[in-house]
Amino acid sequence: MLKKANRIEPGSQQERSLKKHNPWIICTCSRQCYITLITGCYTCEWQIKQEKKSRPGPCCCSWVLAFLLVWEGYELYLHWCHKILILLMILLCSFVLWILCQLWQERWLTAGLSLQIFAPYMHLSGITVMVILSWPVAFYLIHLEEEVRMRRYKMMYDRETAKGCNILTKLRALQVAIGLPFFLILLCLYIVPLGIHSPCIQEEDKLGPKPDFFGHRGAPMLGPENTMMSFEKAVEQGAYGLESDVQLSYDQVPFLMHDNDLRRTTNIRNVQPNASIIHSSFFLWSFLSTLNAGKWFVQSQFKPFYHMKPLSRADREKAENQRIPKLTDLLELAQKEKKFVIFDLNTPPRKHPLRHTYIRHVVSVILASKIEQHLIFWLPSFDRQYVQSRAPGFQQVGQLFSIERLTKENISRINVDYKRLFYKGLKDYKAANININLYVVNEPWLYSLAWCSRIHSVTTDNIQTLSQLNHPYFFMTPGYYMFMWLLMDSVSAVLIFAIFYFHWWRESKKEMFNNSIHTDLRSLSLQQREHGSQDSTNLPIKPSFRVLGNPWALSAFYPALTKSTKKQPGSCHFLVVPKKKSSEPEQVKETIKPLRPSKDDVRQPPPTEKTFEPTWDAPREATLETALPSLKVNKPTISSLEVAQSKTEPEKTSTFESSQQYSFSVFSTISSMFSYELTSKKN
Repeated sequence: MLKKANRIEPGSQQERSLKKHNPWIICTCSRQCYITLITGCYTCEWQIKQEKKSRPGPCCCSWVLAFLLVWEGYELYLHWCHKILILLMILLCSFVLWILCQLWQERWLTAGLSLQIFAPYMHLSGITVMVILSWPVAFYLIHLEEEVRMRRYKMMYDRETAKGCNILTKLRALQVAIGLPFFLILLCLYIVPLGIHSPCIQEEDKLGPKPDFFGHRGAPMLGPENTMMSFEKAVEQGAYGLESDVQLSYDQVPFLMHDNDLRRTTNIRNVQPNASIIHSSFFLWSFLSTLNAGKWFVQSQFKPFYHMKPLSRADREKAENQRIPKLTDLLELAQKEKKFVIFDLNTPPRKHPLRHTYIRHVVSVILASKIEQHLIFWLPSFDRQYVQSRAPGFQQVGQLFSIERLTKENISRINVDYKRLFYKGLKDYKAANININLYVVNEPWLYSLAWCSRIHSVTTDNIQTLSQLNHPYFFMTPGYYMFMWLLMDSVSAVLIFAIFYFHWWRESKKEMFNNSIHTDLRSLSLQQREHGSQDSTNLPIKPSFRVLGNPWALSAFYPALTKSTKKQPGSCHFLVVPKKKSSEPEQVKETIKPLRPSKDDVRQPPPTEKTFEPTWDAPREATLETALPSLKVNKPTISSLEVAQSKTEPEKTSTFESSQQYSFSVFSTISSMFSYELTSKKN
């Protein structure tokens, strides 16, 4: 088999193919693009610097980009425009956060209150999440531990001990930064049930009765609020009482209306657009009774409630014909159905004829309706002594007052916002034997919390859903929760230990495999050295990696010659470079070094057979040393020399015939060149 002894020229196709399949070049280019991107985004400088600096820069405001740059070992330089933008963003985020805290103050209270019922389930879910996160955490921790071991092993043979110690410190710090928070959170989750107090974790026999319902403005999801249709729907759903809001017309007629104006729940804009913003108490009842109070509920583009179901055709027609009811209409329905009535009495505006006497007027209207007094839950706190003296049968309802005030005013029931009560002395009110009514409770989980807390009644908009609950949601006994707690802790601990052990076992297998490979390579290299010392006179059959041919090839002496050659006939198989197509070809002048075999490139034949040994006499050697350096080569020149090589493996010994042919080919080439030189000198 013939092999060319050509060297790889820069810019050749072979070099390009090597670059194409070299993953180091690809990784380097990708990493340089990545570094250029994050540096440009951070500093507005899109030219990457070759030097690395590990000390932190003067500014670390852009946390993500800064962390990536520090991780790669680059110094942080923040552009001035980025500093201004970051400052503006911090101010904007602070302002938005303040606005959200002001607007969503009640929602934050609800979120904190939800922990009382969802805490046990969040605990169990948190353990599950930690088990899932243990896989990547274990992978990185074990991988970093293996990296530390490799670095420490490398430091034994590396002189840069300080740099190695710095790298080990960073790796250990990274391990602590990843592992310590993980195990601390896991430990907290394991012991957090000791500090959890949820009202829904109790024995079955200690569970209180189901809280009663007050229809908030009737049943506003089934009919227009504060209309007779809405109150009738609440009665159909089994409401314990009816809640409403009372306004006083200019001619002293109490009517049911929550808002101070008529724009939202009536068609006042179609009847009198200019009077739509006037307070409703300045209208006469003769005008108020003509307004429609139900079309807004049916024809509205947006539903009043998110969970509101579509109305039937009959309910739709009934809702479109609703009018503003009077207080006496509600009292008649309550007396007929034996339902309790609780209402907020709004103070009339200034210049109203009943500005200072509205309490006494409403009490007289209630007493004139002949309703049973115990069905009235009196909520207004103004002029309470007059009400108690005039109507002693009314059940006085207070607000979030102190227990001393409630006892002094002979109040045995309070009506409070659920967000306030659970944060302010719920146990104290229950210990004082005071009945509690919460408003406005619409969610099933919140109603379940009130049920487990032994609340007596709630005011709700979602009476059709809450009335169907027969047992509180998220309820469990202490024994069941303890069983789930211990089971989840045990199973999670076993799984996390198994995950860490699996990653450790896999890394140890990799280490054992790598150590076996290194051991085999060492033993092989030692054997080759011993074999080389014993057979130092033998010529290796396979050529070296840098010279793909015999040591007599002229490509080693002419590196400027190109790869494209033409074969010339002859016994020596010379390769001739073709002429260039350019009009003015350059003359390549190089000095040919003496062609002398090196000591390591000559293999002696076996001693048992007779071999061809070249003899070098002094006259010929002197002639070669004086003649060959003066040889000048013009194009076309000799680029390389092909010789016959054996196809056998490097471990096998060549035969006597191949060695003899090889030596004969070499010296025939030298003789031809020497004859050519002498002839040229004679001419």
